[in-house]
Amino acid sequence: MFDRLSAYAPQALAVLRIVAALLFIAHGTQKLFGFPAADWSPEAFSMPWFAGVIEIITSVMIAAGFFTRPAAFLASGTMAVAYWTMHAPASVYPTNNGGDAAILFCFVFLYLVFAGPGAWSVNKK
Repeated sequence: MFDRLSAYAPQALAVLRIVAALLFIAHGTQKLFGFPAADWSPEAFSMPWFAGVIEIITSVMIAAGFFTRPAAFLASGTMAVAYWTMHAPASVYPTNNGGDAAILFCFVFLYLVFAGPGAWSVNKK
């Protein structure tokens, strides 16, 4: 029964790519534009500010399926750095240090590096 679902794997991958990118862009817009509402905004040209720029640019590219693999590689690395520099020092446990989203984004984007964009991408061959 579930074997028939494999035919929809490219579409499911595309849905994962698009949803993850749309969630990811909110982190960048929150840092750079204060939307959705944020308690703080980073100083211009600081590490969190550059992270926000990377989050916005890579999420747009990933959502569109435009150079998905390199954009996902950069986004994945950004989330790894964010986790180890901002979250991990606060606690060993990701649920306590607020880093569970960073870990999840890191590995979803890392998966996209290897799996590609799936269906519905600008660079579809």
